Amino acid sequence: MVVAALNPATAARADSNPPGGLTFEEQQEVARLRKRDVEVRKHEQAHKAAAGSLAVGGPRFEYEVGPDGRRYAVGGEVQLDTAPIPGDPQATLRKAQQIKRAALAPADPSPQDRRVAAEATRMAAEARREFAQQQREQAQTYSASGQPVAAAQPSLIDMVF
Repeated sequence: MVVAALNPATAARADSNPPGGLTFEEQQEVARLRKRDVEVRKHEQAHKAAAGSLAVGGPRFEYEVGPDGRRYAVGGEVQLDTAPIPGDPQATLRKAQQIKRAALAPADPSPQDRRVAAEATRMAAEARREFAQQQREQAQTYSASGQPVAAAQPSLIDMVF
């Protein structure tokens, strides 16, 4: 979602600008907006890079129009596919780990980024429980039928998240 905010006070001051440019205060505002724009774009690009194929499209930005008439990114988001993979807890665990890495990829994760990472941790825990249950059921099935228990599969349960 792209939002452009036009500051009415800025539009009203347009007539009072000194000849040839912006006032000192407006120049400071433009500098602040430029800095924020760079920070926001870098932050969202870190999410996108770490998310890889889990990113649903590219970064989306919210904009503010500066006193110079240009749009500056002041907020943004990268949407991720966070759905578990039905019937495959190992794949779900790998996906949860990638979601957490993507959420915490920026140098300064936001509160929303931390919430997404916490949800990914919960998703990983559930995947580990589901995988352990599948392993128990598989072991019981083979034991009950009199067949030898299948060789242990590589386990993701013990992976540190």
